[in-house]
Amino acid sequence: MSTTSLPSSDHAAELRAAFLATGFTADGMLELLGAPAYAALARSETVPALRATRGDGPLACLVRLFLLQQPVPHVHAAAALPVDVALADGWLRREGDEVHATVDVRPYGGPDGEDWFIVSDLGCSVGGAGGIGSREEGVVLGVGGASTTLAGITVRIPVGSALDVGTGSGIQALHAAQHATRVTATDVNPRALEFTRLTLALSGAPEAELLAGSLFEPVGEATYDLIVSNPPFVISPGARLTYRDGGMGGDDLCRSLVQQAGARLNPGGYAQFLGNWQHVEGEDWQDRLRSWVPRGCDAWIVQRDVQDVTQYAELWLRDAGDHRADPDEYARRYEDWLDEFEARKTKSVGFGWITLRRSDAAEPSIVIEEWPHSVEQPLGETVLAHFARQDYLREHDDAALLEGYFALTAEVVQEQVGAPGAEDPEHVVLRQNRGMRRATKVDTVGAGFAGVCDGSLTAGRILDAIAQLVQEDPVLLRDRTPDAIRMLVEQGFLEPVAGPRH
Repeated sequence: MSTTSLPSSDHAAELRAAFLATGFTADGMLELLGAPAYAALARSETVPALRATRGDGPLACLVRLFLLQQPVPHVHAAAALPVDVALADGWLRREGDEVHATVDVRPYGGPDGEDWFIVSDLGCSVGGAGGIGSREEGVVLGVGGASTTLAGITVRIPVGSALDVGTGSGIQALHAAQHATRVTATDVNPRALEFTRLTLALSGAPEAELLAGSLFEPVGEATYDLIVSNPPFVISPGARLTYRDGGMGGDDLCRSLVQQAGARLNPGGYAQFLGNWQHVEGEDWQDRLRSWVPRGCDAWIVQRDVQDVTQYAELWLRDAGDHRADPDEYARRYEDWLDEFEARKTKSVGFGWITLRRSDAAEPSIVIEEWPHSVEQPLGETVLAHFARQDYLREHDDAALLEGYFALTAEVVQEQVGAPGAEDPEHVVLRQNRGMRRATKVDTVGAGFAGVCDGSLTAGRILDAIAQLVQEDPVLLRDRTPDAIRMLVEQGFLEPVAGPRH
């Protein structure tokens, strides 16, 4: 594990002020670099950004120092920030007439336009000099695709307490600090806690309670309104890399995290995780995940991707840079991964999102689905709406459903599919243009029902009118339609309204 000493946060506010004054922000970088070079950085390609920062201006100097890890003349650094403070506090080190950054600092735009800064190990910010690959055990990564995904799906309602398990460089804790009165962050790697301290301080966020240890062990019996975790979920042979390998067999770390979260949630609280899970021969993967859901919790689990074991092994071998090592060593490690999967009868690995809500309902709502299609982030409001709809459906039997009022969700459009010139479409598709961007085929009755739903008539009265139009027995239509209504409500095409809209 790295033993490199980390900077002090004593004068972080002074450095933050200098960064903002210089324009060392996400917007400022985009303006300086231009869109192509900025996008190339996200792919860990630095040549365009190096070309764009050849000048000696203050902003170019900071980008080269903290993102591209290039030495710059001391005199140029002095024009961009309080260089003596940065040297004394350990953000920079001096070699002759040049200074070098000791950590990655990446400007990061918050959801409401905040100017934040994520601090991580050198070469370990996505959009920095080295990409995210590292073979050093205790390395602490910066912001990446997984962390931004989790931040995007997290519910953002005011809460009293929030817990970030496996905080890394503090990205989730930083987001939580904007709507939680008290934030606790834990990590098995003590260096990660120090990086979180730096990220929060440099971003101008309140301090968090920082506790070292694995999973929920550091917090004892404490409970929270919100729990988030981008855990070391990689299913690997051993625990070589702390930032990604959980150190438990198979998907046991993710299972333990989910199962133990229920007891740590306050009533009505949410727990949201990213995770990997095994697809095991002879076992339904949805049943596997259903067994993880703790008592008293509703759950919404979305599988976003599945990789066979060879794809999965190659992905994470490349992540650690093993493909650039000795070919024989690479082959040996590859064999180790395949041996591990074979021993566990694992044929593929799923990745996705897990959301729990502590409802203490007698009949919990557990929705487990596969949705590999594009979505529109952020999805926090979509998550809240999902559980609100589950509450409604749980509380309304078929008779109550037919007495309910519904409105077509604003972003839903209808598509008719069929041969050109045909009198009637082959089928009708309802499609969401926002959130999960779902699409579902409906029959003529379903399309007509959805199209008329504007909150002015009960579902039953709408069905009676449709029955008259299509010359069908209204009693039979009322009997066979509630399941379709439930599906449209559950998936967010229809929303219940409190009463008739006039």
